[in-house]
Amino acid sequence: MNYNYQVPEHKKLRVIINTDAKNEADDQFAIVHALLTPKFDVKGIIAAHFGEHKSKRSMEDSYEEIEKLLRLMDLKKSIKVVKGASKGMDDIDTPVISEGSRLIIDEALKEDSSPLYLIFLGPITDLASAYIEEPRIVDKLTAIWIGGGVYPEGGREFNLSNDIPAANVVFQSPIPLWQVPKNVYQMVKVGISELENKVKPFGDIGNYLFEQLAEYNNSPYWRNPWGDSWCLGDSPAVSLLIDDHQFHYEEKDAPFFTNDMRYQLGASNSVRKIRVYNSIDARFTLEDMYAKIALNYPEKSETLRNKEVVNSEN
Repeated sequence: MNYNYQVPEHKKLRVIINTDAKNEADDQFAIVHALLTPKFDVKGIIAAHFGEHKSKRSMEDSYEEIEKLLRLMDLKKSIKVVKGASKGMDDIDTPVISEGSRLIIDEALKEDSSPLYLIFLGPITDLASAYIEEPRIVDKLTAIWIGGGVYPEGGREFNLSNDIPAANVVFQSPIPLWQVPKNVYQMVKVGISELENKVKPFGDIGNYLFEQLAEYNNSPYWRNPWGDSWCLGDSPAVSLLIDDHQFHYEEKDAPFFTNDMRYQLGASNSVRKIRVYNSIDARFTLEDMYAKIALNYPEKSETLRNKEVVNSEN
């Protein structure tokens, strides 16, 4: 990494990234941001499913997308990638065991003094399954989850919808948990023109990040009306581990999720607290990502960029 500063060893974190990378176009930005962050010792990336509404092999699609990102970043040999659960849990008692859940268990049970954080950019199936299989992991990691509806009512939210039982397992467990609900992760809004200016020119990875988002913007699956902007909603999972936004969260009683994804309190005999974020610093999140991409990947010359435009038009 091309930085003129060092993160002291005692301030570094072990990180596992769990991502439904091919679901949409924002996971890719969060993955790249995490891999370029010198504070993180990334122990692996787990490919997550995202239901069957777009693909019958969604976890496999995520796995292939992760591999593509690593090739473009020239990190294919440096980062471990494993397959997570291919579907959500059927109920709160039946785990979906996978390479992903085993990676979580193995890393959590290692003798290592560095704190372990798991960031979940999609459903939380693999953590719930790991906890059911091996409850000893409970005090050996902290999970950050992008998901859940707006407090206090809750309601439909995509990541939650792909595995409600798993969310209930994790929320009712003693696992330390930071939640970034829908109204907060949607604060990371960015203009597509801004991404063309600050991401696309920098290396093959910058070009791919922009192009895949621009392509998805025209996708029949994308029904939101933005058109000229985007929400990089997974990126807070990265920036909160760089700076935990000390004054932007509350400690709340962990809710239970109903089948219609509403929050329900008092549904469990054991009440415990979780950290729920109420805002995110989008400027910090985006500018840190832009800087890391620019510092690590050379900007293409104007001549080369013009040539690419001509080629794309022919």
